Amino acid sequence: MRFLPSKLAGVFVVDPEPRGDDRGLFARTWCRDEFAGHHLDTNLVQCNVSFNRLAGTLRGLHWQAAPHEEVKLVRCTAGAAWDVVVDVRPGSPTFGQWEGFDITAENRLAVYIPGGCAHGFQTYVDGTELFYQMSAFYHAEASRGVRWNDPRLAVAWPACAHRIMNDRDANLPHLEAVCLAAS
Repeated sequence: MRFLPSKLAGVFVVDPEPRGDDRGLFARTWCRDEFAGHHLDTNLVQCNVSFNRLAGTLRGLHWQAAPHEEVKLVRCTAGAAWDVVVDVRPGSPTFGQWEGFDITAENRLAVYIPGGCAHGFQTYVDGTELFYQMSAFYHAEASRGVRWNDPRLAVAWPACAHRIMNDRDANLPHLEAVCLAAS
């Protein structure tokens, strides 16, 4: 596996480096020792799947607050998505910055997201599925989010004919309101 650092502190793209032959391919997608060797959290306690029926589905931007911060390792197992990470960690050198990644079933890349970072995605195609491994169990009271189209963040979401999201995500607060509430 290759661990490619992003511009955000602690965020990595993980390339499983598939090896192929006439039969197909084989790739290691998780190795505790390799992750630990890069000083990444290896305590993954929960796995989730997000299936998205239609292209243009947008979910996020979500995270869990202390003391329930969660590391996420996210990969696309079917279809394709624009995966976005926003640094919402007070005091981080990359606070308020975002980065997006094309993750697809074909490229098999994963995104390692440290605790305290918001995560969201928008699907490119129908039938897109994302697989999450997480370091903490879900705690509803720790659930936080920031609005997908916050002008302070200016995330460059892909254009699409029809963006699909639920009311909760569409009406999340702006980053400034979240920061004021936390202080």
